[in-house]
Amino acid sequence: MYSVDTDFPADSIPRGTNLLVTGPPMTGKEDLLIRLLAEGFRHDEGAVVVTTQNGPDRVHADITGRLGVESVADLGVVDCTGQESGRTADDRIRYVSSPADLTGIGMASSELIEAFTDRGRGTRTGLHSLSQLLMYADVKSVFRFLHILTGRISSADALGVCTLDSEAHDGQTVHTVRQLFDGMIETRTGRDSREFRVRGLDGVDDGWTPF
Repeated sequence: MYSVDTDFPADSIPRGTNLLVTGPPMTGKEDLLIRLLAEGFRHDEGAVVVTTQNGPDRVHADITGRLGVESVADLGVVDCTGQESGRTADDRIRYVSSPADLTGIGMASSELIEAFTDRGRGTRTGLHSLSQLLMYADVKSVFRFLHILTGRISSADALGVCTLDSEAHDGQTVHTVRQLFDGMIETRTGRDSREFRVRGLDGVDDGWTPF
């Protein structure tokens, strides 16, 4: 089981679970993803992040900022922003030319997931964001990519979390993507704060929670 922070309406999430975080822009989807990944470092777990918008330094800063620490060790990043500057030879970082290279993203993320799970630790995997992938590839290609990725996460007993901008795609696209996930976290802007609710997980309350 993967422990979650106190705001989540459950104490833990089963191993092998894939979650889709979806909602309108500026409703905290990336923040929730970072919170779910960062919590693992409190329990001696690792994380693999596929990022389409921010480089590895920003990903590291977001997670360490959430934890209130200076650094974390077991953090792997698949950088598919296409940015050339600031690249390093760190074997925990993989570079992919762009979000259009789904094969490269799949291979790089699989390598890191395998490397982390081979150490016998729990591994949390995040992808931000599916909407960027859908800007570069058609929904069938992204579906095939996700089918492989979510299957790999499940077989590794890892935890998968992906974000999707619900307003950037038509209803059929959102429905197609949702099929591959065990549960969903919906986000919205409430009267006084951002809110989320969890759908599709057994025994988890589906009421709206501020965060």
